[in-house]
Amino acid sequence: MDPKKPLTILLASPRGFCAGVDRAIQIVERALERYGRPVYVRHEIVHNRTVVESLEAKGAVFVDELTEVPDDRPVVFSAHGVPKAVPSEAARRNLLYVDATCPLVSKVHREAERHHESGRTVVLIGHAGHPEVIGTMGQLPDGAVLLVEDVAQVERLVVGDPNNLAYATQTTLSVDDTTDIVAALRRRFPAIQGPKMEDICYATTNRQAAVKAIAGRCDAMVVIGAPNSSNSMRLVEVAANYGCPKVRLVQRAADMDWSWLESGATAAKRLGITAGASAPELLVDELIAACRERYDVTVEEVRTTEESVVFKLPRTLVA
Repeated sequence: MDPKKPLTILLASPRGFCAGVDRAIQIVERALERYGRPVYVRHEIVHNRTVVESLEAKGAVFVDELTEVPDDRPVVFSAHGVPKAVPSEAARRNLLYVDATCPLVSKVHREAERHHESGRTVVLIGHAGHPEVIGTMGQLPDGAVLLVEDVAQVERLVVGDPNNLAYATQTTLSVDDTTDIVAALRRRFPAIQGPKMEDICYATTNRQAAVKAIAGRCDAMVVIGAPNSSNSMRLVEVAANYGCPKVRLVQRAADMDWSWLESGATAAKRLGITAGASAPELLVDELIAACRERYDVTVEEVRTTEESVVFKLPRTLVA
């Protein structure tokens, strides 16, 4: 038998679950303990099939809309946040509901409301159709929030009163891209107001910084995450932008294309691995184990910062 080729894995840290995702999953688990099966969840609690399937096995039922929730069962709203119309409809039906919106997303919601109350139009930097963007835009009346996705859209933006503007951002964007978009907004609309600190969450920022630290040292990088996970897709972009020649999003080890690692001018000798904020660590362990089956693996963890953020659970589930 041929000896295994050596492979050094550079493991980005921080990676994987953030405090908001951890809290959202705990909320569903606590609700199941308190109210019994089934507990309904509107939309994927977080963007990860492994997490969703694990909660389904415990008794969670994931639905697209409140109309699918029976009157006598509790419902949890996902970590991405929901338009105001959703809790209003739940209250009208006297549904027992628990809001698992990430507190950092809720902060953006409150900022948008505050600007609207002050008479400002809100420019939201984000991706059209993403649940978080739908939720944030749904905090205010139609037309009160203008969405821009890139610098080109900023250049074409038409506003009623350039002196009464504010901006907010989706929490899971690329730090670099957002910097460019904010700069374009400030150039076109010098009076625009923004958050005291960037709305991009600490976990998104930290995971991107960890990828930047290893991208230039890797022959290839795998981001473990879901294709509908914004923060995971941004990690793929960041790795490519910071010097990694081959980058791929993989949902789990079973989806790995091993020939991809060997393709190109030279086979990969240094593989970077990270995980999006909604990907559990077991998927990282699974991929490293799969690498060990094929290669003589050395793992080097590269840590750029320590995270200690914890978000409290809603009082209704703690008492």
